[in-house]
Amino acid sequence: MVEYTLGKKERLNSKTLIERLFLGGSKSFPAFPLRVVYMPVEPSEQDAAASILISVPKKRFKRAVKRNLVKRQVREAYRKNKHLLLDALASRDKKLVIAFIWLDNNIHSSAEVEEKVKKLLYHIAERVE
Repeated sequence: MVEYTLGKKERLNSKTLIERLFLGGSKSFPAFPLRVVYMPVEPSEQDAAASILISVPKKRFKRAVKRNLVKRQVREAYRKNKHLLLDALASRDKKLVIAFIWLDNNIHSSAEVEEKVKKLLYHIAERVE
């Protein structure tokens, strides 16, 4: 049974992990309009198999309403398709921290965002050692 929830433990809010994710030792690649940055972590550092962070820069959308819309689209796409990644992580007994960063100045359809998130999750699942 696939669980389609996104709980508090699956959200990345540790300042030290966020700093480590963006300082170095992480891998990243784009699937326009998104870029994903991810880093494996020790199992003792977090509870969830994968924790996510979603960033939509103010430089891209000045209005918070639009930034929040894009964040909701990405969060929903991840929530519906996270099993693609979590199954691969469970089989390899790995844990990740992941950041989704918005790259475009335009809002895209939810279907397009979901397709790109799926593509990114497949790509991460393939590359996890």
